[in-house]
Amino acid sequence: MEKDPSSADIEGTALTAPSERFIRESGPAAEIAALVEPVLEDMGFRLVRVVMSRRDGSTIQIMADKAGGAINVDDCASISRRLSPLLDAHDPVEGRYFLEVSSPGIDRILVRPSDFEDWAGFETRVELKELIDGRRRFRGILEGYENGEMLLRVQLDEKSEPQTIGLPVDLIHDAKLVLTEELIRASLAKAKAAGKWAEGGEIEDQDIEDSELNDGADRN
Repeated sequence: MEKDPSSADIEGTALTAPSERFIRESGPAAEIAALVEPVLEDMGFRLVRVVMSRRDGSTIQIMADKAGGAINVDDCASISRRLSPLLDAHDPVEGRYFLEVSSPGIDRILVRPSDFEDWAGFETRVELKELIDGRRRFRGILEGYENGEMLLRVQLDEKSEPQTIGLPVDLIHDAKLVLTEELIRASLAKAKAAGKWAEGGEIEDQDIEDSELNDGADRN
């Protein structure tokens, strides 16, 4: 599990990190993911996660981003307009449901090996599917991806020095950035440079309908 500290400094590793999601949904959420993922890709976006909940009766949350940048409110609205008729046609849940489209937010979940390269240098919390060296949870500085493993710089106990370890991607149950001041500053600077809205905002069907009604009123 332990890595040579210099192994994370290999030039070009970002080019070899796969961009396919390693975290997958199950049940009805997996069926919805299979429906929406190719549509999102056609629109220039990427699926992050599909979550189904009983909030407000029944809610389908679709989290999306785009390579190299955040999505904004207008992107969320465009995605919702495109996906609403698709989901209605396939009737993914019984009865009435709400569709919620959002960005991953600043303390985003990491679902692709390429995410480990994109967000290297930031504090990350990881939970594994099974124990490694007696531990299931790790927290440290993300150092990238190499040979099928997330590279994480951690202090395994109070007496030891920080070291870079490799966590097999196929054993990762959940990986998420830790909300720190450094991450907030970096995310806002990145969004500002790209002219994008960086918060984990969301927009629902009713918001879009209200917006369309308001637009129509403005044109009349």
